[in-house]
Amino acid sequence: AQLSFSSRFDLAYNAAHGIALTALRLCGYRSDRRYLVFQSLIHTAGTDKVQVRLFALCHERRNLAEYEGYMDEDEALLQGLISSTQHLLERVKGLKSQT
Repeated sequence: AQLSFSSRFDLAYNAAHGIALTALRLCGYRSDRRYLVFQSLIHTAGTDKVQVRLFALCHERRNLAEYEGYMDEDEALLQGLISSTQHLLERVKGLKSQT
C-alpha cells in the first residue's frame, strides 16, 4: 500500500503474466505474445471469460502506461487484478500437482 499506484499495478500485472505463462508452459505450449498468454487461460487453466477479460483490460492499461505514458489510477481494477491473480495462482498450483 505504500508503493505508488503504478508500481503496485505493474507488480500485480507482471505476476499475473508470469503465472499465466506458467499455465501455458505446463500445458506444453509457448508464446512470445503477452496477450495470447492471457487469452489462452480458458484452455490452459480453466479460467472463466470474466477473468480473462479482466486480464485483457489490464494488458491494455499496461500498454497505455508503457508506450503512451498514461496511467489512469483505478483502485477497483487493481484490486480485481490482485484477486484474479491469486485465484489464477491456485488454479496453476493445481495444474502443477497434476503433472
